[in-house]
Amino acid sequence: MTTPTTAPAPPAPETGTPVIRVQHLRKAYRDKVAVRDVSFEVRRGEIFGILGANGAGKTTTVEILANLRRADGGQVEVLGVDPRRHPAYLKERLGIQLQESTLQGQITPREALRLYAAFYPEPEDPEVLLRLLGLAVKADTPFDDLSGGQKQRLSIALALVGRPEIAILDELTTGLDPQARRETWGLIEQVRDQGVTIILVTHFMDEAERLCDRLMVIADGVVAAQGSPAELTGAAEGARSFRIALPDGHHPDRLGLPVLPEVTSIEPAQRGWTISGTDAVLPAVVLALSEQGVIPDEVQTRARSLEDVFVDLVTTTQEAS
Repeated sequence: MTTPTTAPAPPAPETGTPVIRVQHLRKAYRDKVAVRDVSFEVRRGEIFGILGANGAGKTTTVEILANLRRADGGQVEVLGVDPRRHPAYLKERLGIQLQESTLQGQITPREALRLYAAFYPEPEDPEVLLRLLGLAVKADTPFDDLSGGQKQRLSIALALVGRPEIAILDELTTGLDPQARRETWGLIEQVRDQGVTIILVTHFMDEAERLCDRLMVIADGVVAAQGSPAELTGAAEGARSFRIALPDGHHPDRLGLPVLPEVTSIEPAQRGWTISGTDAVLPAVVLALSEQGVIPDEVQTRARSLEDVFVDLVTTTQEAS
């Protein structure tokens, strides 16, 4: 049996180069395959999102990165080392906030941070973190008496107390109200601005689109797509959609719109219809209406959202599996 080594590991890559490399990761729980084939890289200093529906394999992936679970196959490299062979090295350089993490009800933020700080050779000052994360006024309040947003701030603080080079934040804003979510987003951006590479696990499209420099969509345990939010929303070449309001008494079917070669779908929408298709779908529909003497009451173009991309990717992946 090989004993994990604590020997010094290779120096981490410089800014802009990968600090995490994953190739063909696989993990199964008995008959359930949680991660089938996942490969990706994370660059130093970015917010990298792992996006997917519940059960897609997101949490399993990051738990393997943090050496909390053992992979069944594939290769994982974090800060230049295999997590299984250099657990002590990574423990001091990796902070993690898990989806289901909680604390004893009577412990206070100050006590929790001092306790966690004792695990590291050169921790951040707990008082600095309390101020940074807006917890100074609640520093001596029992955990059970904190609001949901305050508990999430404390989770971030605990993930940062060891001065990590990489922080993994798993479903950080689940259960928070809109104001607390936006405050948490601001905190994540502050942490990144201090030089910490962030792995953000989420199933919220707006969160990923707002925060992530790049992201990966996982569906059914495989990578469905990777890239920046802008790249992914433009990933379906030529895909366009718009909303149109027709005069009373007119219907897309009776006007022959579904049979136009440029049209791929027509769905009911508020005060009209959403029509999707190729990059020529809008002029094709307008021309078809003009030829029939029909003038739309309203035409509203819409950008392809990350949610649109996500739904398409998940549907395509599920149909292919």
